[in-house]
Amino acid sequence: MKPNSTPIPPAHRPSLALALLASALLSACASLAQPGAALPETPVPAAWAGATSPAAPGQPTTALAAWWQHFNDPTLTALVTEALQANNSARSAQAALLQARAQRDVQQASAGPSLGASGSVRRGKSGGNDASNSFQTGFDASWEPDVFGRNRSALDASEADVLASATSLANVQVSLAAEVAVTTIELRGLQTRLATARRSLAAQTETLQITRWRAQAGLVSSLDVEQAVAASEQTAAQIPALETGIAQAMNSLAVLTGQAPGALQTRLAPPAPVPQAAAHLALAVPADTLRQRPDVRTAEHRVSAALARVSQADAARYPSFRLSGSLGLNALTLGALTNGASVASALLASVSVPLFDGGAARAQVRSQEAALEQARLGYQAAVLNVLKDVEDALVSLQGNRERSARLQAASAAAANAELLARQRYESGLIDFRAVLDAQRTLLSTQDSLASTQASVSADMVRLYKALGGGWTPDEAAATSGDRTTAAR
Repeated sequence: MKPNSTPIPPAHRPSLALALLASALLSACASLAQPGAALPETPVPAAWAGATSPAAPGQPTTALAAWWQHFNDPTLTALVTEALQANNSARSAQAALLQARAQRDVQQASAGPSLGASGSVRRGKSGGNDASNSFQTGFDASWEPDVFGRNRSALDASEADVLASATSLANVQVSLAAEVAVTTIELRGLQTRLATARRSLAAQTETLQITRWRAQAGLVSSLDVEQAVAASEQTAAQIPALETGIAQAMNSLAVLTGQAPGALQTRLAPPAPVPQAAAHLALAVPADTLRQRPDVRTAEHRVSAALARVSQADAARYPSFRLSGSLGLNALTLGALTNGASVASALLASVSVPLFDGGAARAQVRSQEAALEQARLGYQAAVLNVLKDVEDALVSLQGNRERSARLQAASAAAANAELLARQRYESGLIDFRAVLDAQRTLLSTQDSLASTQASVSADMVRLYKALGGGWTPDEAAATSGDRTTAAR
């Protein structure tokens, strides 16, 4: 000690220590005060560029929660319902939600006091004394005050994880419903194309028979017969490929609904028209779509969880406090525990202050800040993907609708041309090449029309999915288990 320094009186040293501790607490609390981090700014257009008829102001948008019912196809509705209940991916997402809830409950329970009971029996001997017994029972309690909000931040992160798991489940359900619908539409489109190929094959077989009769009569050469055989065989070769696609689509639907491949073959084998949705779809504005999409909600909750973990890591750099106590009974016999036992009690208050950890605490904060930045970038990516999905679906839908209208006119003209060509060939007015060209054009046009009509329906499904159809935010919040109010 320096000669001029004034020694601190012993009576004042506890007061000085308390003052220093209070000062440290206040400075730590001030350093922990952080403004809430907002989600990153992402440019959102005011309207969809590909929308030909956007929703008018005040006009209600199309209901999206159960969009598959807009196709008015009982089989499609039943398949989607079965898939949402039995699909393995959906059930796995439900299990992940249950796990997130349990982890949230564990974190919430750790923030409160803990109480335990204990009992022990001891028999010992010292020197030449007789052996003696000792019985003890009691209660232990402890509590860690959350002065700097570390436990509160951990619970906030867990609650955000629960919400993220709930919206992840909703995203799985949205994707699953869309996949079932697209596969069903693909199945019906293949069945339509198969029926078209079989009709064309029947017509070509009839033409082949007529050509053979004319060849036997010497009216045409064997060249016409060979060309007719080649055309019919080419058409017949398309049928196995279509049947294979139909079987594979049925197998996919069986797996999507949680069944073994082949389980739906009898049920879906009868051909049916391609499900068609209403032509008009009142679109919500892009900002509303972002709020509707479950994957965007998931990314938003991930940002909230990452922000809470930054606060948790920062709070770990400051002192922690703990209160503990015990109350017990000691006796030499078991019966004396209830009468005449001595009472032992203890109360302990402790504080733990990190002094030197080699920079581990600060590194943990930087690690969580980097995780927060990743979550923000993930949110931005999700928003941009939403905008792209909707615009792509709108452009594809518009193009396929125009193509379908053209193909319908072309198919009608090709059917008339094929009929006229056969009639004129039977009358000997034209050669067989004109008949072949007319039949090939008819088959190609009808096949393209069936494919395009299925594409239009599939585009509607993709648009419903891109708009966030298949779930409601209120249901997701209820699914997550709202424990926030009770926790606070």
